[in-house]
Amino acid sequence: MRFEGRTWTVAALVGGQVRLTAENGEMAALLLSLLFAGEGFEVVDGPAARRVAPLGLLDSLPATVRERALAWEGHVREVETGHPGGSGEVGPARAEYDPEVRTLAQREEAKAAELSAAGLPTSAVTVRRMRARYREGGVWGLVDQRTVRPRLALGRADERVVAALREVLEAGQERSGGTLGRLRVYTGRLLAERYGPGAVALPSTATFNRLVHALADGRGLLGSARQRRWRSARPAPPFVPTAVMAPGELVMMDSTVLDVFVVLDDGVVERPELTIALDVATRSICAAVLRPKGTRSVDAAQLLAQMMVPAPMRPDWPEALAMERSVIPYERLQGVDARLEGAAARPVITPQTVVVDQGKVFVSSSFVAACGSLGVSLQPAPPGNGPAKGQVERTFSSINTLFVQHVAGYTGSHIGERGRGAEGEAVWTLAQLEDLLQEWIVCGWQEREHDGLRHPVMPRRALSPNEMWAALVAVCGYVPVPLGREDYIELMPVRRQKINDYGIRIDYRTYDHKVLNPYRGESSPAADGLWEIHCNPHAPGQVWVRLPDAGLPQGYRWEAVPWIHRTLVTAPFTDFTWQHVRRTVAQRGSRVSHEHDLALALRELLERAAAGHGTRREKVVAARARAGAGAAANEDGAVWGILYGQQPPAGVLEPDGENLFADDGEDEDACAGDSGVGIGPADGALLSGPSGGLAQEADTSAPVPPRVTVYDPVEESLRW
Repeated sequence: MRFEGRTWTVAALVGGQVRLTAENGEMAALLLSLLFAGEGFEVVDGPAARRVAPLGLLDSLPATVRERALAWEGHVREVETGHPGGSGEVGPARAEYDPEVRTLAQREEAKAAELSAAGLPTSAVTVRRMRARYREGGVWGLVDQRTVRPRLALGRADERVVAALREVLEAGQERSGGTLGRLRVYTGRLLAERYGPGAVALPSTATFNRLVHALADGRGLLGSARQRRWRSARPAPPFVPTAVMAPGELVMMDSTVLDVFVVLDDGVVERPELTIALDVATRSICAAVLRPKGTRSVDAAQLLAQMMVPAPMRPDWPEALAMERSVIPYERLQGVDARLEGAAARPVITPQTVVVDQGKVFVSSSFVAACGSLGVSLQPAPPGNGPAKGQVERTFSSINTLFVQHVAGYTGSHIGERGRGAEGEAVWTLAQLEDLLQEWIVCGWQEREHDGLRHPVMPRRALSPNEMWAALVAVCGYVPVPLGREDYIELMPVRRQKINDYGIRIDYRTYDHKVLNPYRGESSPAADGLWEIHCNPHAPGQVWVRLPDAGLPQGYRWEAVPWIHRTLVTAPFTDFTWQHVRRTVAQRGSRVSHEHDLALALRELLERAAAGHGTRREKVVAARARAGAGAAANEDGAVWGILYGQQPPAGVLEPDGENLFADDGEDEDACAGDSGVGIGPADGALLSGPSGGLAQEADTSAPVPPRVTVYDPVEESLRW
């Protein structure tokens, strides 16, 4: 043996000691444990370690081959031990195989004669060879090796043809599907470019087609274009599941166009867009926003605010949907967060990490800033990688099968499944469908058992999202996050620019107010010298400017600055509507005159669409504007009310017919400032209702004097 770099011979074994003799005659004695643990210890010319035969591979062999190998095992054992079952078998051995009477060579001769007489010509040399193979590999060594050769899926195909075909298949994953004949043409063209014309011949059509299936079937390269794109975007395996143990630890956001038609204004029928936030730990739909096509970053930021506040009960909902009637520990939580009083049975979850795709809505600077201000970590998924956010993608499919397909105006998942006259079946408006969806989330999703939710104590029972949240919140705790008026403004898209003599100009819209007088032409205290401006694309009638104020603890205040043509355009519109008008009105004069022309064109468009005139495109633009502004107003009102507690009684609005831009201080509180955010007809003419929500004024198309609320959200927020 070799030990400590020298060669030794074992002279004796005494108890737990071994005595060694070196080549030069030196003697040594040491414990066996030290010898075995020594570095470099090995037995020189020792017998090879026996390995367990791959018995599991026998099942993959044909039955005849397997039976022949097992039969040879019995013959070899009988030659060596005298018994087919081995030395452990009880009973006398046959005379011709008795080891005590006959030699090994005689037993081999006898076995060869026996097999030859049975119809299997065999010689003693073959028996001796089978014995050697059995000692080396066990039963597997007795298998006919011609039957276990690896099967080549590609046969004897030219490696150059295989490499070119594989390259063509991989390059076509993002292309439209084609026939096998097109693959043959592209492969031949690639071979000619690489090796020269006629240097490499393609196999026959049948052989080429078999080669294509051998390369592509297992990898999905011949599937539909959608399947091929999905596989190409899939991350490289192995796939490791993400363990989420607390509510809000991982939240996924995504948008999709629902497979249902809704009726917008003027009879315009269109499919709405749904954006949801899904908590992975509890599978709860924490928030959902339904908009006309064209979800903006402010809608995604709105989801963050909705997640952190309780969902209010709506007047027409049954009492069974209230949180106090659910499995959620309402009484204990209500003692911590008084906002839960009168809330619906939907969890309140503060997100820690949000997973989004690469859509411009979720990677916009405003949404990133909103996540940063709320302490939320943003994790973008790889581009075009649906499996990276598979839970929310699967939830969209569940919404489609459990809710959408039962709604009037259902379109089917694709055009091939759409029924005749699906647009004529649409009866629900966007607001009505949004109300139905919010109710279904509470009663149809949050209370439904989910196979992916299992309690460690009850692994065989599937839990509902509400039950899982109740179980986890008992372990992780619940900390309410009250938001204020400033937080709501912070969630809106942000711009940084100067305050000029004429005010603030954004996309040919000028915003001006007397509160800007001390800051016109001045640089802001920020490092870039620009002023921070926030705007809502669903209600561009006003913007909010962050102005310094040493008298406040935070050192700044928010001021609402209205659009100078706000009284000219009284109907609700969105930034989408404004962009449509900008594309249709040519600039002929100065920026000031062009802005006035745009305002006139916008009012004419809204009035023409409201009267049922104009092109279909104009009707769609106007309908989207009213639906988007109305949905945003209703939703903002619901969130706004729950943020600040009780709302003021109905009918607290008062008309204000004075000039919004006057220099006197009479209308200071009516426009903006510490009294709150001015909300006029251009923003949906919001009225405060008795239930605490905000309702849209009935007539928004007729010119009316601007109205503002006297409700002070800042004062109400101080109560929290």
